[in-house]
Parts: sequence; structure tokens; C-alpha cells
Amino acid sequence: MSSITEDTAARKRRLRWRCRRGMLELDELFAAFLDHGYHRLSDSERDTFEHMLECKDQELLDWMLLQAEPEDGDYRNLVDKIRDASLR
Repeated sequence: MSSITEDTAARKRRLRWRCRRGMLELDELFAAFLDHGYHRLSDSERDTFEHMLECKDQELLDWMLLQAEPEDGDYRNLVDKIRDASLR
């Protein structure tokens, strides 16, 4: 396995752990996204996703359930991608 592949795999494992929020809805959305959508993100989008995980659980849930909209345009784009991945 190449160093880049190992780095990507390690990053994804770390993210999978960070995506365990303790809220079933978020856990399922993020797990589906990591399995079906994360690999399509650019490096910049991957960084944005990591930053987004620092947000509060209720805020994330509101975004995912379309009860609120993130002010940040990059976050809005990711919310759409996360929701799309959960439909697969």
C-alpha cells in the first residue's frame, strides 16, 4: 500500500470515529456519506468536512433535516452531498 493510500485510509478511519455523534440520525447519515460520498470530495472539501464536524450536534442535525441552513456556503454544499449519499 502506498503512503498516500495509507494516509487516506488513516484519515478516513479517524473521521469515521469523529462521525460517531451519539445521535442515531447523524451517525447513519455520516456513515453513509463516508461509505458512498467522501471519496468524491476534493481535498478542500475534505478539510471543510473535518471543520464542519466541530459544529454542535443539534446544529448539524438541523442542517441535515433542512430545519436550518448553514451560513457558510461550503457547509451548505457539503450538507447537500451528505444528504445525497444517504439516499443510496
